[in-house]
Amino acid sequence: MTAKYISAEGKELGPGETGELWLSGPNVFKGYWKNDAATKDSVTEDGYFKTGDVGYQDKNNNFYITDRVKELIKYKGFQVPPAELEGKLMDHGDIDDVAVIGVDDEEQHTEVPRAYVVAANGKNSEADAEAIVNWLEGKVASHKRLRGGVRFIEEIPKSAAGKILRRVLKDKAKQEESQKGGKSKL
Repeated sequence: MTAKYISAEGKELGPGETGELWLSGPNVFKGYWKNDAATKDSVTEDGYFKTGDVGYQDKNNNFYITDRVKELIKYKGFQVPPAELEGKLMDHGDIDDVAVIGVDDEEQHTEVPRAYVVAANGKNSEADAEAIVNWLEGKVASHKRLRGGVRFIEEIPKSAAGKILRRVLKDKAKQEESQKGGKSKL
């Protein structure tokens, strides 16, 4: 079996570089039954299956999966993995649980990261939200900042298996924006 990480531009990546995991081998399926379009989107001409998993390999050729391609936030050409931001935000003492999604920013014509937070210690004011945004700003690259702000909610929607239901949060974000008639100030 052969495995490699590929950039969004189709370039094979080296150790420490993050991209999509592609697999090839006799155990990898040849395509989707009666669905040529799906097969064309997920299997390359040379037989590699695009898994949709995002990750990297280290210098010892150990492979790590960190996110899913469909969940990546596309901010001005950069790919922002929500799971990475969620991991960092869980280190904040005022956060019990968190989920990060991409929301559309009409002014910038791009997606921006927004955190939905279950607050610890009753800290759920606008000032607390701004403090979380500022706290994360010092821990991530510029393109990974919470430009979509922080929203406090009672509970992160999850499936029975514990997977974050991002679609529910995206619907909630669209509802919030239509009610406010614009974008957040955070």
